[in-house]
Amino acid sequence: MKDTSKHQGLRNQLATVLQAKGITDENVLNAIRKIPRHLFIDSSFESHAYQDKAFPIAAEQTISQPYTVAFQSQTLAVQKGDKVLEIGTGSGYQTAVLLELKAEVYSIERQHELFKKTSNFLPKLGYKPKKFIFGDGYKGLTEQAPFHHIIVTAGAPFVPKPLLAQLKVGGKLLIPVGDKTQIMTLFIRKSAKEFEKHELGDFAFVPMLEEKN
Repeated sequence: MKDTSKHQGLRNQLATVLQAKGITDENVLNAIRKIPRHLFIDSSFESHAYQDKAFPIAAEQTISQPYTVAFQSQTLAVQKGDKVLEIGTGSGYQTAVLLELKAEVYSIERQHELFKKTSNFLPKLGYKPKKFIFGDGYKGLTEQAPFHHIIVTAGAPFVPKPLLAQLKVGGKLLIPVGDKTQIMTLFIRKSAKEFEKHELGDFAFVPMLEEKN
């Protein structure tokens, strides 16, 4: 698990690319500069690790494009100590960004192969969420609710009601909604029954799986 000055230079370049695309949150950019993304992907893709694109990982899933990770992180405006539920641990790269932002992270993964791999791998890099959960992200995590933020890192055909229900008032749910391509959708909880909805443009994610082992 080597991380060299060359890797650091490539991360700095990637942060510059993301700035040019509209990422302005210094904490998010610093997380991008710090996290060794090449260790999160198959070594055969290592030369591409710091390009702004998605890559295949285990279980037919992908590691999201750095811009997408940065965009979702910036949109949530995570503050130190915020309680965040992540739906779709995947490679753990987004998890690491949230942890660099000093959030308390609870992360759910549906794919057992990825759950095992990432829950072993992340702590080796020093990234320790409050909890890794193998389970159905559509149900959220009732026993730890309410959350300041819920971030969904897979395309959802609809917005799962339990996720909205598990937000604090003032909390945000960020979820890509749609089938082939998704519209990044932000819900802000205004009161017990009222939500404000914002559509933030088209993104492409692998589909979110419900009740599938």
